[in-house]
Amino acid sequence: MKKKEKLEFILNTLENLYPEVPIPLDHKDAYTLLIAVLLSAQCTDVRVNTITPTLFAEADNPKDMVKLSVEQIRDIIKPCGLSPAKSKAIFGLSEILNAKYKGQVPATFEALEELPGVGHKTASVVMSQAFGFPAFPVDTHIHRLAERWGLSNGKNVEQTEKDLKRLIPQNLWNKAHLQIIYFGREYCPARGHDPLKCPICSVVNA
Repeated sequence: MKKKEKLEFILNTLENLYPEVPIPLDHKDAYTLLIAVLLSAQCTDVRVNTITPTLFAEADNPKDMVKLSVEQIRDIIKPCGLSPAKSKAIFGLSEILNAKYKGQVPATFEALEELPGVGHKTASVVMSQAFGFPAFPVDTHIHRLAERWGLSNGKNVEQTEKDLKRLIPQNLWNKAHLQIIYFGREYCPARGHDPLKCPICSVVNA
């Protein structure tokens, strides 16, 4: 199977299985999405969604967030892991949004990636899902599946992102990255994966 045929099959399969792809992290605007994505580092989306209602009841905007102390934020987000670093980042980025952006989340990669605790993947999620800007955030699910399906032999997520952006039409990026995440969780896990039962691996790796 040539790479082009493989890609066509993968995209068609994903579209058939996941015609609608809700964003897995509960949020109501760009700020709450930014905080939820930041919290999701080394933490499941399910767990993040159990913690953010408590946090956002206290503060769902930068102005209210800086009224809390770093310790108060840390106590709320503790179950997510990495809470010392994450609480400092949430407080710090909220201060910057208030001082520099009138409490609004900036809609550029450069400005987002300058915020504490915000890397390229987090910025990509916010740019694609909050602002509709074409982006292809690559997490460990996508990195693993792209290699498994022969779409990338990237040694890191940066290379995988470049490979997928080159292969997949730009107008599909925002949806495809979510479809791959959903597929990875349901059919193509890291452990205990049976390639023969996987709707994609059983065909593209046959």
